[in-house]
Amino acid sequence: MSKRSLLSGIALACVAAFLLAAPFGFRPYGVFILTMWAVMSIAAIGLNLTLGYAGQVSLAQAAFVGIGAYITAYLTIRGWPFWSTYVLAGVACFAVGWLLGYPALRVQHHYLAFVTLAFTTLVYLVFRNEEWLTGGIYGISNIPRPDVFGWSMGPPRAFYYFCLAHLALVSLAAWWLIRSPWGRAFVAVRENPMRALSLGVDTRRYTLMAFALGAGLGGISGALYAPLVQYIDPSPFALGLSLNLLLMVVVGGSGYFFGPFLGAMVAVLLPEWLRFTEGYYLMAYALLVIVLMVFCPSGLLGLADRVLKAVARKPAAMEAGKS
Repeated sequence: MSKRSLLSGIALACVAAFLLAAPFGFRPYGVFILTMWAVMSIAAIGLNLTLGYAGQVSLAQAAFVGIGAYITAYLTIRGWPFWSTYVLAGVACFAVGWLLGYPALRVQHHYLAFVTLAFTTLVYLVFRNEEWLTGGIYGISNIPRPDVFGWSMGPPRAFYYFCLAHLALVSLAAWWLIRSPWGRAFVAVRENPMRALSLGVDTRRYTLMAFALGAGLGGISGALYAPLVQYIDPSPFALGLSLNLLLMVVVGGSGYFFGPFLGAMVAVLLPEWLRFTEGYYLMAYALLVIVLMVFCPSGLLGLADRVLKAVARKPAAMEAGKS
């Protein structure tokens, strides 16, 4: 095992230990923020598959989170078991993402962003205006939290571990996918679609699959978001959430496996840590993000990767100079 792999394993173990022990040191609001980080990380992992690995710019992730949240909210308050709505939210968003992926076959880059932006706006207007289905501006309240083998997930700490377990399972599935032939095909489509096509990669199918998988994870995130907040209305699922999820992927490191986790920490936890600045905390948060993107446009993990490579090259250069 290389020294770099050993250090990565130790860092990962420390982070896992912190996430398991952290709820015991926080009040309910702190546990709620940690749970929100876990839920948003799932949505960011989905967007990272679409953007970071398949190279397709999407501003529709907020719409998929909203669809998953509304499916779960609407059905659970009518007596449906949570797990059935959870599966339905993921499958429905996967199907919608597959259909939305068709414009990606004709347009690219910022043109595709406009298509997904229009979709997000359309879904938001449906949430806001179709009161018979979504409750309109009044939303849906009293969303129950699920039970697992007779254990209630109602307490904040219990629901945090519930969401953390989902994040772990989604992460393992994403890890397997990225290292499978599908993941390598996604990267080939991102790097050079014409060359990938010449090598026999079905770029059409893999582009659609990237959209659909990212959308499905957005739906799963929404299915967890609804019982977390226990009340939903259209406002959280507007364009701002899509931009925030995009920020998570880009700041953490687009195309890096752990990028969404770190980016979600910056986007969800950093504003809370800056509240000591009182009325200036949003200004301080925006300033920090701007500085970060100016000096490391490849994200935090991209910056860390460059630093580690520079450190690794230094001893080799010194040895070459001595010889």
